[in-house]
Amino acid sequence: MIIRKLTPLCLGCFASILLLSLTTSQFAMAQEKDMDSLWGDQAIKMRADGVKSVELFDVGNYAMFIHWGLYSQVANKVDGKTYYGIGEWIMNPRMAGIPRDKYKGLAKTFNPVKFNAKEIVALAKDAGMKNIVITSKHHDGFAMYDSDACDFNVVDATPWSTDPMKDLATACAEAGLGFGFYYSHNQDWTFPGGGGGPDKDENGDAADFDDYFKKKCLPQIEEITTKYGPISIVWFDTPGKMPKEYVQQLVDLVHKNQPNALVSGRAGHNLGDYQTLGDMEVPVANVEGLWESVDTTNDSWAYAWYDQYWKSPKEILHRLVSCVGRGGTYMLNIGPRGDGSVPERAAKSLRGAGKWIAKYPQVVYGTDPSPWGHSLAWGDVTTKGDKMFLTVFEWPASGKLYLPGLQTEIKSAQLLGGEAPVSVSHSKANGWTILELPGRAPEKLASVVEVTLAGPAKVESAYGIDPEISTEISATFADATGVNKEDKRWMEKFGEWKRVVQFDQWNAEGKATWTIEIAEPGEYNVDLKYRGEGRVVWGVAVQGGEKIQNQQNSSHNYQAFPIGWVNFPKAGQYKIDVTCVEGNFEAASLTAINFTPVK
Repeated sequence: MIIRKLTPLCLGCFASILLLSLTTSQFAMAQEKDMDSLWGDQAIKMRADGVKSVELFDVGNYAMFIHWGLYSQVANKVDGKTYYGIGEWIMNPRMAGIPRDKYKGLAKTFNPVKFNAKEIVALAKDAGMKNIVITSKHHDGFAMYDSDACDFNVVDATPWSTDPMKDLATACAEAGLGFGFYYSHNQDWTFPGGGGGPDKDENGDAADFDDYFKKKCLPQIEEITTKYGPISIVWFDTPGKMPKEYVQQLVDLVHKNQPNALVSGRAGHNLGDYQTLGDMEVPVANVEGLWESVDTTNDSWAYAWYDQYWKSPKEILHRLVSCVGRGGTYMLNIGPRGDGSVPERAAKSLRGAGKWIAKYPQVVYGTDPSPWGHSLAWGDVTTKGDKMFLTVFEWPASGKLYLPGLQTEIKSAQLLGGEAPVSVSHSKANGWTILELPGRAPEKLASVVEVTLAGPAKVESAYGIDPEISTEISATFADATGVNKEDKRWMEKFGEWKRVVQFDQWNAEGKATWTIEIAEPGEYNVDLKYRGEGRVVWGVAVQGGEKIQNQQNSSHNYQAFPIGWVNFPKAGQYKIDVTCVEGNFEAASLTAINFTPVK
């Protein structure tokens, strides 16, 4: 494995990289024999040797996030009314607006007797996860551990009077998993001076952020970094306008007390050890440096009684492999109920994906990103040295798997799964490598082809259009002329974030241009994914070739609408221009183009 290039965020980790070659070589040697036992022993050895948690983070590539607190027993229903959105914000005015005293009173009935640390750790291991990060204090200010700094905590304020973090830390250590804490360092809605909190203390005296920071925030970071043994991550969140000097004190304290722990990128002011992407964001293009994507098993992070929209095992795998294929780590959240139990459907999906990972660990652990820099129509690619692992989510009906622009010679290819690997033949045509697969996929969720190359994978190609499977290409990979190209983020429900790269602010001269590679000439149907108002006329032009245009209605959300067929008379590279011809230019937002071969 070659460690990914470190950004300035993680220069503090650089000294430990010298040790990485040892740990990852041991990892590779033992990988085929016993992945599970290796990780247990390896993680324990890492902690004992003082190896920086970057190895556990960057080699493991998969972690469990846990959002659990007083808000979990509310479960998004207050006084008989259901509030739709992320449950951990339930007391905020943008959700139910629960008064502080009423919210704090919920602690008197918080009695999560079904919490079982060993069962949660077993679930994480079954799922294939290598780290667990749990909320020690969220924005509501309630500490889910025994805090001397503030009695609004799970031991002093509840009838349960138990510190679940002790059990969880012990269970993680016994199982060989990394263990870390989420901590809301800026927002605290119940402590005087905290972000969003009261501006007066219990005596009626004015309180500012410095009061909160010195009396609660800094002491609690001291507590979570000294009371629970070695920890792998302190996951700060929502720094807002928190001054840099405060963040620096927190980061310095973590590194002092836990020199092997990583600090999340959301600490603020570029002081974290790695980059954290936006909530629920799985990037479509490779990302440089050490980074993670944080996602959740349904739509809410904390438990919400109504939220039964769970990710299937296949969707979990697709998002995991996409993150690893883009060069990052995937941290997937569960939200236990108020009684401490884990929703059964979440556990079932995690274990379903985990069985696949246990069968194909080489796809996920200790791998490097795809040389294509993006997914392919049929699935995704991860690499390790001279090997590529092709994870095929959509099996080609003809049995032909197309690889655009692969320059490195293939020494061998085999389809994994079943009693023994199946040898796969390969050929080249029009600059594309074609693998001849069996007619039926060996796996229900995703099948894996292992390709051994003559050297590191090298790809020289425009975005390849698969001749059998529909290929959607994000606006990320297009150039803008006379039109605005930018990220767009919005919430479907409160806190349920979506993100795309899109073209907007259209005018008659504006155009988006994609460069594509065609393997097989012929007819292809073109769809455009966009949102807008009213009927819009779009034009699609093959530079030097056919031009089409069509009028379609718009939707308030992004949907694909058919524009028509275009013909590519020969294999090779083409440029495709998309223009907005008529309609509401201001409302039109284009996020992707899709090509489907016409058979």
